[in-house]
Amino acid sequence: MSIEIKVPPLPESVSDATLVAWHKTAGESVSRDENLVDLETDKVVLEVPAPASGVITKIVVENGTTVEAGDVLAILEEGEPAAVTPSETAATADPVVAAVAKASSGPVKTSPAVRRLLDEYDLDTTMVSGSGKDGRITKADVMSFLKSDDSSNVTPGDHQPAVAESVALGIERTEQRVPMTRLRARIAERLVDAQQTAAMLTTFNEVDLTEVIALRKKHKESFEKKHDVRLGFMSFFAKSAVEALKKFPVINASVEGTEIIYHNYFDIGIAVSSDRGLMVPVIRDVDQMSFADFELALNNMAGKAQAGTISMEDLTGGTFTITNGGTFGSMMSTPILNQPQSAILGMHSIKERPMVVDGNVVARPMMYLAMTYDHRIIDGKDAVQFLVSIKEQLEDPARLLLQV
Repeated sequence: MSIEIKVPPLPESVSDATLVAWHKTAGESVSRDENLVDLETDKVVLEVPAPASGVITKIVVENGTTVEAGDVLAILEEGEPAAVTPSETAATADPVVAAVAKASSGPVKTSPAVRRLLDEYDLDTTMVSGSGKDGRITKADVMSFLKSDDSSNVTPGDHQPAVAESVALGIERTEQRVPMTRLRARIAERLVDAQQTAAMLTTFNEVDLTEVIALRKKHKESFEKKHDVRLGFMSFFAKSAVEALKKFPVINASVEGTEIIYHNYFDIGIAVSSDRGLMVPVIRDVDQMSFADFELALNNMAGKAQAGTISMEDLTGGTFTITNGGTFGSMMSTPILNQPQSAILGMHSIKERPMVVDGNVVARPMMYLAMTYDHRIIDGKDAVQFLVSIKEQLEDPARLLLQV
């Protein structure tokens, strides 16, 4: 029976998607639930799984095409592929039979970034040994293969060039013009809109993290043993931000036309980097979470962002955002608002600096904090006092327990 492979329903507010990569060709066998194609929207990459086992008889839409929900992508002829032994596979030049043999051993899971790199060099997952969990192929595995003798006949295909990889392999320097991904284009659009719409102003402060570091060092092993998650710095900042937002609710508000919308909940966006660019997954109701709850939720969101499985729902609806440029070595920055939110907190590198404490100069682990806010609705006084509240809680973590 022939089955039409269609574009699945797209997330709310998303009208179309771009077909970025086919993982199968016409005449190739597939297994049920095996990913056939990647569709990229403004926010997420959607995978289209095979609804049944069978053979792809026709590819209707090629890479780079803009598609809408319900569009037909390919035709699948349903039917379980016949089992093929490795010796039979090696002895035949029939590409369909070879594909059946590969399908019988089960699909190798790869991230969208790895699949693009494989596509660029016209590589198959059977050519590269995976070192990740359950045999998952990583970018490092692909790079190691390309540097090996086995890749002597491999040349880049007609796909988006991996410039950094080309340089690392000693390939001749060239210039390439490539289109932005939909995500990168959307990020650019939102950043420009924020600068043109909001009256952005940034205020700074610094925080002594001596007490937080000592508390974390004292309890991190027992915390991890009990909750099976690492105790990071972000949970301290998120919880202190929530307490400060309770004191200054306008900073947790948003602007809609000429109205200010005050939110009586605390959904905190945490900026994370991924192979596809910056994403801001939202952790909801942080005020009701324990430190362990927050760390588990953050790890889950970061993992989904890296794997390319994050959903539109995960990325929408935040009331306040925290970004940590310190993980990349940033000492100071002026973050840009994540509209329609009215404020964003920037964390930076922790560096020992000389500080005067009780009349003595001592080395202290210091971090610069930056908060960019929409001056249309947030006065400078509230912004400064908000940062002071965070500073006070982090320099005396008992305040977080007592909520003072």
